[in-house]
Amino acid sequence: MAIIIVEKAVSKKQLGCIAREYYEDMIKGVVDIQREIIALGGEMHADAEEVLLKDGSRQPDLWGFNILLDEDADHCLVYESFINIRPRNGNRDIRVEDPGLRERMREIIFKWVDL
Repeated sequence: MAIIIVEKAVSKKQLGCIAREYYEDMIKGVVDIQREIIALGGEMHADAEEVLLKDGSRQPDLWGFNILLDEDADHCLVYESFINIRPRNGNRDIRVEDPGLRERMREIIFKWVDL
């Protein structure tokens, strides 16, 4: 299954199908915080980032995350990716350090993902 830009809500069953391709119980994803869309799937966050960039997203708006399918909605998101390392933007780690940005990401992700 290719990386998908989510255009309608994705069920937990559909997430399981996406996860099976690479990690079984985890999905990598990238969120565009300006366009309020997400891309899911792929082996690396950079793969989904590339798909969104080709679709018109801007790199400064893209942030990587993981969905852990064995966790409940309160604990299933991990805000870590190499694409998140942005010293110029004040994010010097793979983890999104700004709690406000993490909350914005969560809102957009749960707009598209039904856990």
